Amino acid sequence: MVMLVLCFLLVTKVLSEAPPGPPQNVHLNNWQLTWTPAKEERNVTYTVWYHSFDADQWKDVPTCKQMSSTSCNVNFMKAEADHGCALIGVLAERRGLTSEIARACSSQGNSCSPEVVLSANPGTLIVHLSRNSGISLEGYHVKHRIYFGKEGEPLEAYEDAVSSVPIPNLKDGEHYCASVQYTYFDTPIGVASCTQCKAIPHSSAATKKMEAIVAVVIVLVVVIPLIAYIILFQKKRIKGWFQPSYKIPDHFVLDVRRQSPIPISSNSSTEICNNISSMDFIDQ
Repeated sequence: MVMLVLCFLLVTKVLSEAPPGPPQNVHLNNWQLTWTPAKEERNVTYTVWYHSFDADQWKDVPTCKQMSSTSCNVNFMKAEADHGCALIGVLAERRGLTSEIARACSSQGNSCSPEVVLSANPGTLIVHLSRNSGISLEGYHVKHRIYFGKEGEPLEAYEDAVSSVPIPNLKDGEHYCASVQYTYFDTPIGVASCTQCKAIPHSSAATKKMEAIVAVVIVLVVVIPLIAYIILFQKKRIKGWFQPSYKIPDHFVLDVRRQSPIPISSNSSTEICNNISSMDFIDQ
């Protein structure tokens, strides 16, 4: 009875256990395949698989089967590449449960992986391609399939090209990525290049537009309020600055001590004079 319960619990645990996550960062560099485990995965083994262009299904690599290490040399794939540029991937396994196959990307070009360099102009991502002369499937039907999209999003959009190609109508300031794979009769073959990303620079017109916007904001936020403050609260002071100054002529000066006007001339005996108590100036 106890054994039945234990077997039932064991079977229930196995059935309820989730499969391991697929390996991450699977890179092929000069036929050396490396990868990193999925987060928080333990007691996991790895198997390398390949898929030839002329094969119907994936096959495991005998020398890279159920390993605990995270690297394997797949130099024997050169022979397979001569017959069809194989796809390469790695899956994780734990207690009979397996992950999906994580496909490898090539960090450098080889006979079955494109050599790719990215550059960027305002609004445009340029994918520079160099056709490797050692590709085993030469001919008119061999092309590059360029997958592209925003950084952090799946690279679902693609474009087929024979040589370098610009990807236009992109947003300035955004980061865009691309990955390239060979195709033969529109069928993807070989290991794709690893994803590369570039920031799209701002155009000079956009820079000038931004400067104009900043200038308008400064005028609205600083200049106009300052002018309004001066007009509302400093009007009298400013008016005083522009008011013309007056100078009283010497013959109008009063002798304050005598409280009598200073004689203007000696021939004023026949004139009628009065003491001046105040004067008003009239603008001409």
